Amino acid sequence: MKLSNKVAIVTGAATGIGQAIAVAFAREGAAVAIDYVGKPGTADQTLEKIKNAGGRAIALTADISNPQQVGALIDQTVGRFGRLDIFVNNAGIEFKHPFLEFPIDQFQKIVMVNLQGPFLCAQAAARRMVQQGGGGRIINISSVHEDLPMPTNAPYCATKGALRMLTRTIAVELAPHKITVNNIGPGAIFTPIDADVEANPQMEAALMAEIPLGRWGKPEEVAGLAVFLASDDAAYITGATYFIDGGMLRQAGGL
Repeated sequence: MKLSNKVAIVTGAATGIGQAIAVAFAREGAAVAIDYVGKPGTADQTLEKIKNAGGRAIALTADISNPQQVGALIDQTVGRFGRLDIFVNNAGIEFKHPFLEFPIDQFQKIVMVNLQGPFLCAQAAARRMVQQGGGGRIINISSVHEDLPMPTNAPYCATKGALRMLTRTIAVELAPHKITVNNIGPGAIFTPIDADVEANPQMEAALMAEIPLGRWGKPEEVAGLAVFLASDDAAYITGATYFIDGGMLRQAGGL
């Protein structure tokens, strides 16, 4: 198995892409800490899937925009599994409004979760990895919208663009410690965050017309890429974004 004896934390792992990554990591031999927000039991489905796959996991609640809670998340994970090898910044939120009407409180919330959160998590995870020695992996879940504009979603796009540069910059700084830092940029992945599009046949048809492969991506496909980037096979890759979008960005003329 590609991740045998590794310990990983995946934020926002109760549903969607985060859940798929946590389950895939466990199937490849990693012990996984599932970070979630919400009521107790929110991550039970992810825990059950990992248990059924024969894996090891714990569910921990943490607000990733809060430094103390991020520290506690890492401390509890290391206390349970002994170390930290992989950190996946997956948690993210979005609110859609026309730019001229965007509420400042929602803008600030998006920045706190989508940018401050990954900054704090990557910093705390890297400190632990440096302390341990032996390197590590940090994987950020970005979006095609780090390059591709999306009207009515300006703060989300801005945070994803910033996440790209955070990835590139800390990849250089952390390389001497054998810690790699990479981005995954999903396109249209079939998850709960896109429920409004999935429920509207006209919106869905318009979206599919923008994707050369003509279909939704699967969370499990993103998870497969995350497994690769977390494994020894990707030891010479850092500071990169891997888009997984069915050709959407290429068709749109993105960089």
